[in-house]
Amino acid sequence: MTVVVEMDSEQVGALTAITGMLVDVDRTINQMLAVKEGLLALGSRLAGEIGESAARESAEPVSASQAADLLDLAGRTVATEFAAALRMSDRLVERQMGDADDKVIAFPRVWRAQGAGLISAGHARVIIEAGAHIDDAESRDAYSAQMIEFARSTSSNRVARMARRVAERFQPRSVDERHRQARRGRRVWVRERADGMAELGLLGPAALVRGAYERLTALGIACVDDRATRAETGDQRTLDEVRCDIALDLLLTGAAAEHDPEGSSADVRGAVSITVPLTTLMGLGGAPAELDGRMPIDGATARGIAAAAPVWERVFTHPSTGAILAVDRYRPSAELRRWLIARDQRCRFPGCGYLARECDIDHTEDAARGGPTDAANLGALCRRHHVMKHQTPWVVEQIGGGLFAWTSPTGRTYVDQIPVVNVSGVGGAPARADEELPPF
Repeated sequence: MTVVVEMDSEQVGALTAITGMLVDVDRTINQMLAVKEGLLALGSRLAGEIGESAARESAEPVSASQAADLLDLAGRTVATEFAAALRMSDRLVERQMGDADDKVIAFPRVWRAQGAGLISAGHARVIIEAGAHIDDAESRDAYSAQMIEFARSTSSNRVARMARRVAERFQPRSVDERHRQARRGRRVWVRERADGMAELGLLGPAALVRGAYERLTALGIACVDDRATRAETGDQRTLDEVRCDIALDLLLTGAAAEHDPEGSSADVRGAVSITVPLTTLMGLGGAPAELDGRMPIDGATARGIAAAAPVWERVFTHPSTGAILAVDRYRPSAELRRWLIARDQRCRFPGCGYLARECDIDHTEDAARGGPTDAANLGALCRRHHVMKHQTPWVVEQIGGGLFAWTSPTGRTYVDQIPVVNVSGVGGAPARADEELPPF
């Protein structure tokens, strides 16, 4: 029997109205995003003016490298002002400023088309990505005009495929030359995900990355096809799971333990900090363990790594407030540093997520000006914000209780709270079942 969906005139009218409103809202959002990019681009230009004026007004001649440093510091100053006001990472805002400036300067036709509601931000992104290496401004404009017309009637994923083809017609440089430049952007990154998971990304030469993927696939298929071993071990992993396990084994140990259904963590030797409540360590439940103070991990993994750990550093916390009470002692300077790392967990600039163990331990009031070397005058700052504190108009002070108050060049003050320590009972009260929640 064939099932057919039918709609009456009232349902058709409702769907028509909702669709129209959705189109209007989407167009407005994309237009406002173009306005935001324009403001970010203005911020980028303002940063350039600030850096150039600082170089001109310097009491001594400024070298090219010093001028570049001043421009960089000016960019950070503006980005941190925006980021603090928006409650965002200043690194992210600085990247957005650069991207917005490139868009407005290099692809003004695309930016204006988005601002006029002709194309979406997604369309604009794929058009710019495909044409990013077109050097000539006239060619970029011709390419933009052609792609905007095409984008007005189709989806961004189809625009992306067409844009790559069209961009090649305007590209004066060979693929070999462009690839040599693109290789300088190769990198690896990690992104936390929910439920004790994380995502590892890698950008590199296509032939090598594809080759690595095919090798993982071949090893995975061999493991999946080994039915006898899988039957003996009860291994029910899919090819995707096996491929992931093999990749992690190769990276961590240099060998592929293809037949470990659980993905052993016994060979993990990275420099990470794992906070494990005693009840969790004993297998009695309680609050989840945390990795580097950022994300929860399952109890079995935490206990496995703890069992293999050559050194333990105990941090004693208040059972309900999470306040740090004491740290194991070795020698005074090391004790104070461990205490600060345990307290701060991350860089103490608002919105920054750099781990404290990767940061500088900075005197809030400079030691050269009489600032004491104690917990009330020390804090973890990543190198970026450490330099910014000393070489830009941003000012920081500790106002007690581990609170850091940052004052921006415009006079706004932002207070960085002590990160919550991983203990049960910390946090706001849960919403009542009958409590009315906002619609969004």
